[in-house]
Amino acid sequence: MTSSRPDSAPRRLVIVGNGMAATRLVEELVARRATDTMQITVLGDEPNAPYNRILLSALLEGTHRPEALTLRCEEWYAEHGIDLRLGARVLEVERDLKDVMLVDGTIIEYDALVLATGSIPTLPPIRGLVRMDGSLHESVHAFRSLNDCERLLEAVSATDADGELVNRRAVVVGGGLLGLQVARALGARGIDTEIVEGADHLLSQQIGEAAGKILARDMKKLGVSVYTGARAIKLTDTSDAPSLAGTVKVLDPLPTNPGRVALRLDNGFTLDTDLVILTAGGKPSTALARRAGLDVRRGLVVDDRLASVTDPDIYALGDCVEHDGRVTGFVPPAWEQAGVLAGILCDESVKYDGSRIVARLRATDLDVAVLGDPEGEVLKGGDVVEMSNPVRGSHRKLVIRDGRIVAGALVGDLNRIGLITQHYDRQTVLGPTEPGDLLLVERSAKPVQLPDDAEVCNCAGVTAGAIRACTSFDDARETTRATTGCGGCSSAVRQLLAERSSLTPEGIK
Repeated sequence: MTSSRPDSAPRRLVIVGNGMAATRLVEELVARRATDTMQITVLGDEPNAPYNRILLSALLEGTHRPEALTLRCEEWYAEHGIDLRLGARVLEVERDLKDVMLVDGTIIEYDALVLATGSIPTLPPIRGLVRMDGSLHESVHAFRSLNDCERLLEAVSATDADGELVNRRAVVVGGGLLGLQVARALGARGIDTEIVEGADHLLSQQIGEAAGKILARDMKKLGVSVYTGARAIKLTDTSDAPSLAGTVKVLDPLPTNPGRVALRLDNGFTLDTDLVILTAGGKPSTALARRAGLDVRRGLVVDDRLASVTDPDIYALGDCVEHDGRVTGFVPPAWEQAGVLAGILCDESVKYDGSRIVARLRATDLDVAVLGDPEGEVLKGGDVVEMSNPVRGSHRKLVIRDGRIVAGALVGDLNRIGLITQHYDRQTVLGPTEPGDLLLVERSAKPVQLPDDAEVCNCAGVTAGAIRACTSFDDARETTRATTGCGGCSSAVRQLLAERSSLTPEGIK
């Protein structure tokens, strides 16, 4: 179809999605002054300005205020001439007409379209989760959006006429990264919390059984019980299930909640609880791409330009993407894709060749870092260097191939995670004793002095030198975007800033 638009007209770029990946893309485009030649429209289906989903558990825990999660305010978009539309859900993409239709009937034309639709939660096969009208049982909570978090905060803060908490017990379904963060946050609020995980150990997709057992012990020390190798199969209101008497697990005596429910497991055991939080399972959000006739497998299939293999004018990034047969689901790859895509949209000679994944668990008193796919690399024949100290609650494993770190998992002491990540990213060839030396550092040891080119924030790709050049924590956050991803680098950023001042890391604001 021939366009009637004049050649001098600004290129119309429409971005569907307003999450962390889309926000990073817009930041990268602004840094390249793309707004001088582009008319950029961002469509977000949530009513909120873009926020950091990784820190939702910190909001639940009470260590962060809601405003601390905001990535960019609405005024920032306006200042840079970007049309941000909140509460704007896209109904269809018309590829022949090169436009998108919103649910309210609005039509927005594009020259280039970016799909950053993220992922959606999947409901586990538990009978009773969903009411006859299709809504979730009132005791059941998803945990994916700011609205989900606010609803759960309201539930855990609810009190009766005497000022006593109504909901005192919670079961988290899912022992992955998100499940552990939510469980820790609830435990920190004084909620008696249990985790149910169908696999035989926690974080089964990231770490091995030995590390999983140590992590379960760490959770128990923090007051969170863990059930592994068991799946939840049925949710029942306790008032409707007298036959469960004697099978319900009893914790410390608590005031009776008439809204309490019973969650039956496939091992015959039943957990008595007030709240059920679903954190198990998520999948790329690809319904819009499918309806548009784009090639979708696990995710929307893209090439090295992050363009759909079906339509070169439609791009994608983040959790909804499948590149080279892989989907990621983590922030660092999404932000890396955002930088590459911004370059492509600005006619730079760049391409995306895949990401090295580093995931951090963001929860108070829990330290977990995962590099790549440790269990998968072991199956491929990688050599394992492993050290475990159950008494200290630490387990460290590196997978080595041809002298290079190809994967790793650390539970507990993360003193050397910066240096390990640097070797992993650069594929440094290590000497025979170096992998073991990297795992030997104890918590009491003097922190390693990082060189300026060592990467401190893996999410944003920020080096130690870039942090040292900043004048304050807020300056580092604003100019480098460090700490705005998983937040795991916050202590390292404060330590680096403290090196150039008389303050302690705790004194850095």
